Amino acid sequence: MKKDTDQVDKISFEDFSTEAIINALGNPPDLTYHEFANHPHIQGHCLFIETLVDKNKIEDIILRFISEGIAAADQEMDTIAYLKYKIPIASSTSIVDLSACLEGLLDGKCLLIIHGSAEILQLDVAMSYHRAIDKPETEATVRGPHEAYNEDLATSIGLLRKRIRSTDLRFEQLIIGTKTETRVVIVYLEELAPIDIVHEFRSRIKSIETDSILDTSYIEDLIADKTFIPIPLMMKSERPDVTASHLLEGRIIVLVDGSPLALIGPVTFFQFFSSPEDYYQRTDIATFMLWIRFISFLLAIFVPALYIAVTTFQQGLLPPSLLVSIAAQREGVPFPSFVEAFLMAGIFEILREAGLRMPRIAGQAISIVGALVLGEAAVQAGLVSAAMVIVVAVTAIAGFVAPNYNFGLSQRFLQYSYMVLASFLGLFGILCGALFTIVHFASLKSFGIPFLAPIAPTIISDWKDVLMRVPRSKLKTYPRMNRTRRKNRF
Repeated sequence: MKKDTDQVDKISFEDFSTEAIINALGNPPDLTYHEFANHPHIQGHCLFIETLVDKNKIEDIILRFISEGIAAADQEMDTIAYLKYKIPIASSTSIVDLSACLEGLLDGKCLLIIHGSAEILQLDVAMSYHRAIDKPETEATVRGPHEAYNEDLATSIGLLRKRIRSTDLRFEQLIIGTKTETRVVIVYLEELAPIDIVHEFRSRIKSIETDSILDTSYIEDLIADKTFIPIPLMMKSERPDVTASHLLEGRIIVLVDGSPLALIGPVTFFQFFSSPEDYYQRTDIATFMLWIRFISFLLAIFVPALYIAVTTFQQGLLPPSLLVSIAAQREGVPFPSFVEAFLMAGIFEILREAGLRMPRIAGQAISIVGALVLGEAAVQAGLVSAAMVIVVAVTAIAGFVAPNYNFGLSQRFLQYSYMVLASFLGLFGILCGALFTIVHFASLKSFGIPFLAPIAPTIISDWKDVLMRVPRSKLKTYPRMNRTRRKNRF
């Protein structure tokens, strides 16, 4: 097998298409060819990009068959048609245009170019580069499956098929991105997913005009109903069991080649509080943990704002003993409550980002040292009060309770917004902000589904799987808010 780009320039090609292919690719160093110069029956060569193909398949199957397995007596048909029929490669096609040749090479295929033939044989010998199936990183659970998607699209599809063995499971592939030509797959259950929502997903993705798609976040940003809002209108998950459960509720999944995250839609506000473990626990425990998450969400966004409002404007709401204690702690602190809260919250954000970006072992050490040493030193130096350290600690811990990582990031945006309102208007500002947030969320829709359903609009029958967990035997119908094509589960 030859691999010398200088020889590629010197060789005399009888077929002009080969020269056109090499010139279109810019004669890269990994473009490799093998010429059948001394073969008695075939004159031509094969062309491939060695960094994208399985060279063992080319050497052991294609080249060995051509050199040993073909004889003149066997050729009762056109050479290309004969090779297509005889070479033991699962996927082989005949192509005639330059764009198809280039697309095939860049997709990990080998081209067999036979002099005098009007067609080129394209054989699929692509090498798959991906990591092994591992445990979920951002959606870990104690009970339940411990598999996560990886960056290989075929593996992701296989993990879904393993869980849903239905003939109604549909996969629609689209190619998005003029430069990356990324494969994007829309997944849904035909008997459940609403037709209008499937059409809306398909049309939005088809209408994307961009040069690159490298992750599901690109798709989310381009097809979501709104983007400049404090909370996502689509959900992302790295767990096949989570995406399978959403498919079985009539929702649509988007998989992107090269991304370990699946995009889920449409979703509602309350689904961000749902954890995969809720369906692997007893219903009473799952309901209790669900309400713990609701309370943690309120603590994460309101506790710093309430501290600022009470210590700045509404001191009379505190019991006298607590007011005296906080006043004693704040004596000597040079900053007002608002600056103190923003200072501590900002330091914690820096520590959290440093812990995420640094190597895992060093990141854990940074987080522990920052939380313990810096907090204690700040109190002893009189820069912040001990009560403020407690407030920030409670807020940080409550923020980590959110089972969805992107939703946890959204909580931080709301937290700072309420802190600003509390610093100017106290409890009245918090009340106005909360009212505006509720009205804004009620006005949002995710692919036509109201974001606050089943609370606004009120669908009491759907509360059993949103505000509480009931036994599976009681879930005999699909949620009305999902507008599934079938009403009964059985």
